[in-house]
Amino acid sequence: MENDLISVIVPVYNMENYLERCVHSVLQQTYQKLEVILVDDGSTDASPQMCDAYAAKDERVKVVHKENGGLSDARNAGLAVAAGAYIGYVDSDDWIEHDMYERMYRACVEQDAQLCVCRYFSEYADRTLGGGNGETVPLTRDALLRIYIGGHAQYVIYNSVWSKLFRRSLVEGVTFPKGRNSEDITYTTRAFCRLDKAVYLDRCLYHYVLDREGSIMNVSRGERMFRDELPFWREHIALIKASVSEEMADFASYHFWRRLLFYYIDFWNAQRMGDATAKEYAQRIAGELKQDKAAIRRVYQGSNVSNGDRARMRLFLLSPALYAFVVRLYEKFVIPIKRDCEK
Repeated sequence: MENDLISVIVPVYNMENYLERCVHSVLQQTYQKLEVILVDDGSTDASPQMCDAYAAKDERVKVVHKENGGLSDARNAGLAVAAGAYIGYVDSDDWIEHDMYERMYRACVEQDAQLCVCRYFSEYADRTLGGGNGETVPLTRDALLRIYIGGHAQYVIYNSVWSKLFRRSLVEGVTFPKGRNSEDITYTTRAFCRLDKAVYLDRCLYHYVLDREGSIMNVSRGERMFRDELPFWREHIALIKASVSEEMADFASYHFWRRLLFYYIDFWNAQRMGDATAKEYAQRIAGELKQDKAAIRRVYQGSNVSNGDRARMRLFLLSPALYAFVVRLYEKFVIPIKRDCEK
């Protein structure tokens, strides 16, 4: 087997309580030809000293100290000094399985793939959720994109960069948008659009921590969605149209609009529960869909769209309030009946 250098970029901001677990899991990898780039993003706790101590103990560790600029800026700083033929990312409050990079690198080499994607464990305070059957699945660009965009009954391919190993040439010149959240969307989409072949490992190798107090994901959901997430999904569609095909972009648009319908119901329900800001966000979601009305009608005539989705969108465009009312009735009466029938 080849023995290429893998650069693992770990952004660090005030992670003194989690950093040891994270860094230990990277340094103890069965694949040892690593450079571990710890990017201290202006931490004010003991994290900078901890980073320097790791570098003093292990020559594979590089430390970058910089002013606070956010997750994207920290990752970019790591990319600027990375020397590896492959690039991986680990968030400093997460950790990885001891053989993650050996398995992912081996899969890339054996399948001649520019990218490997793995499943991950979802780590909650009271439970761990995983899955997978251990399969190794080679994927063409278009097959990968269709799973990424539309989901799959078995395979889990999301936009997170930490569940992936990128061949350096695939992401050369690709950076993260500074000062934004949901920054993985465009980075991953650009990489996917560029590649010829990928490989998917249906095995959990990464431990993703959810619901940590103070996590960036706990910022106001509506604020984050309209400032960052929705513009990035629109950019994702534009990238696919420019780099792949209009047909694949229509497929991405369809799933973007389906996502907006789910978001609308979430905000509508939150409004009913007394969230003062949810009504405004629901109205803004409705505005996003109505501005796309002509494109929606064109795409929803295609064979990719289910009859149920076509009916739901038609009802929403007629009246968002009526659509929400019908969904509530369905959830209140139809779903319980179906559950009783399945028992």
